[in-house]
Amino acid sequence: MLASLIASFATGETTLALRRTRRAAGAYLAAGIAGLCGVGFLVGAAFIWAAERYGQLEAAIGFGLGFLVLAGLILLAHKLLAGSRAREDERRRRADIAALGTTAVMAVLPTLLRSKGGIGALLGPVVAMAAYAIYRENRKPDDSDGVAGE
Repeated sequence: MLASLIASFATGETTLALRRTRRAAGAYLAAGIAGLCGVGFLVGAAFIWAAERYGQLEAAIGFGLGFLVLAGLILLAHKLLAGSRAREDERRRRADIAALGTTAVMAVLPTLLRSKGGIGALLGPVVAMAAYAIYRENRKPDDSDGVAGE
């Protein structure tokens, strides 16, 4: 009875959250489209101004080069940020795995210590983890597949 009440409450909350998300997505989509239209008209107005001042060909070449430079800067910034994000993701992944391992060990430890073979069951994985840590510390940095000399 209590489980069905909690489930119905969670389902109702989920439905409401999905409705709010759909409404927000629609509003942001409409605002984005309107913003892009506004930027398009501003670029058009800037081109008309530049064409009247410098000539049509010169304005077109200037705008073309300007947009190419802008595209290059965007790609350069993306490349620099992607490397930084990848390092941060790897660091976070390692921290999550360490936390998960610690939690698992702490959850299983009391049960293993109470059983007859508990100490032996604990020593095997600890020795394996120590051996792996020694291996990782002593392997060459360019040895990505773990096989040396290939």
